[in-house]
Amino acid sequence: MSDLSPNVLMFYFRPMVARQQSAPTLVFRRLADEDDELSEVQPDAVPPEVREWLASTFTRQLATAKRKSDEKPKFRSVAHAIRAGIFVDRIYRRVTSTALMQFPQDVVRVLKTLDEWSFDVFALNEAAGGAAIKYLGYELLNRYGMIHKFKVPPTVLENFLGRIEEGYCKFHNPYHNNLHAADVAQTVHYMLCQTGLMNWLSDLEIFATLVAAVVHDFEHTGTTNNFHVMSGSDTALLYNDRAVLENHHISAAFRLLRDEECNILQNLSRDEFREFRTLVIDMVLATDMSFHFQQLKNMRAMLTLAEPVVDKSKAASLVLHCCDISHPAKRWDLHHRWTMSLLDEFFLQGDKERELGLPFSPLCDRNNTLVAESQIGFIEFIVEPSMGVCADMLECVLGPLHGAKGPREPRGEGGKESESNKKFKIRKPWIACLGDNKKIWKEQATKDAEARAQQEASEETPHTDIPTVTEE
Repeated sequence: MSDLSPNVLMFYFRPMVARQQSAPTLVFRRLADEDDELSEVQPDAVPPEVREWLASTFTRQLATAKRKSDEKPKFRSVAHAIRAGIFVDRIYRRVTSTALMQFPQDVVRVLKTLDEWSFDVFALNEAAGGAAIKYLGYELLNRYGMIHKFKVPPTVLENFLGRIEEGYCKFHNPYHNNLHAADVAQTVHYMLCQTGLMNWLSDLEIFATLVAAVVHDFEHTGTTNNFHVMSGSDTALLYNDRAVLENHHISAAFRLLRDEECNILQNLSRDEFREFRTLVIDMVLATDMSFHFQQLKNMRAMLTLAEPVVDKSKAASLVLHCCDISHPAKRWDLHHRWTMSLLDEFFLQGDKERELGLPFSPLCDRNNTLVAESQIGFIEFIVEPSMGVCADMLECVLGPLHGAKGPREPRGEGGKESESNKKFKIRKPWIACLGDNKKIWKEQATKDAEARAQQEASEETPHTDIPTVTEE
């Protein structure tokens, strides 16, 4: 058994009251419609290719179906979470170590940094011999007590994670592979653990959130939904051009769960299974990037109410979506590596589009792509606003667990703010990373523009024909 096997008591006693940061407040535009955020951008602010990519990827034309609001969420107190932690810890003390999967020492070493924001999943994958999901997924479900709580046979969990890993490696994608799934699952863990979100969710909701993160891109083809639709793939036909990949990820994962040797849900009650399945479906479908602006708009509208009532499924869906697009908010070396992998995948799609006679999708033409500009646009118009709304949502729902109230009350005498008036704040390590990465990309964009200008100038300079000496 790994020496990282959960000391659940310590896990639940983790300090949840975050340090307050003095990072500058990010100002975001209010969305009136799904694509208003982009329509307000000045034409010269973003290159046309980048604008086209943002518009085609993160907006959709079809209106989302309205659903009835769920019941007001029931808050689980920190004290209750601690008591549950003590109970689970006592049980774990009676579990024999031979029942759990063995972890190589190199994997154990890397997993010691699992709680960090900029966790190095590439180092984990190397230590794990290419099996990042197997060890990270197992460790997370073990740490949160899911294996015991829902009576998951360890060998079945190991089989399930192994098959999931195989599905992610099926098409040899440069980006949407097992490393991406492990990275997203670890980032979800950070949100659950380091912000205290785990104390607001039930055990089943935590279980569903972790599994949704692990399977959210299962059997990804390395091509976009638009490519499937334009090429008329069998998958697009099966799902009627709607959330093509996301529907497949969910369907394929639940078909795998019907295999007895991989069914980690075999001991859930009928009601638990239905709730689990509904949560996973909602969360994975919400990773369809074309829902992005509508998702943010709906959450912003909810948070502006005098007494916000945030639906747990929608909250978990927003967290997973933000984690899915979070690599620009990680340390530069990690973000740059992810960016190059994603561009490789885009270019491979562009090669397929050329072969099929289809128009290039934005950023998929390997001979005409603005890398730095695309990342600047992605950070400014997609990632920064998403992380901002997610943080606001987390502070809204977690505040009551810490005895904090909603909006701050007027300051007292001398302009000082009393402790009772302070609004609950979470740590936001992504703010500094986003700022650093955007600065580097802007410097690169300037260099790229200068290089293009020099190349264009040299091409426009007329060449003087030099006469040659010939023999008569």
